Amino acid sequence: MGALPVFRWRLAPDGYATRRQLRALGLRPGGQPVAAQLERPRRRRGPLVAYLYRVDLAVPVRPMTPARRAALERANRARRTCPKCRRDAGYVIPAALGCCVPCAYPDPHGSEGSTL
Repeated sequence: MGALPVFRWRLAPDGYATRRQLRALGLRPGGQPVAAQLERPRRRRGPLVAYLYRVDLAVPVRPMTPARRAALERANRARRTCPKCRRDAGYVIPAALGCCVPCAYPDPHGSEGSTL
């Protein structure tokens, strides 16, 4: 297998797209290998790299079925549920905390929040 073609940022020819661009078109790579890459130079660091796929080989995104939607809802609910208090935090629990903010930083004055 030869080396991938490398294009400068914003200079890729038509017919190539990133995963995000494919998704905006309602497509996915569909198992095809990376066809090319973009490089955006940066000062004092290595270049930013984006992988490109061929649009003509891309396949349509699989439709959202009721079972997939239910599985996605369960997964998102699990990400919002605090493992300590078992309540829905209303936001995705930060991995750095590992639990909801009230459990991670309990109020030393009780639930009233009195500062007296």
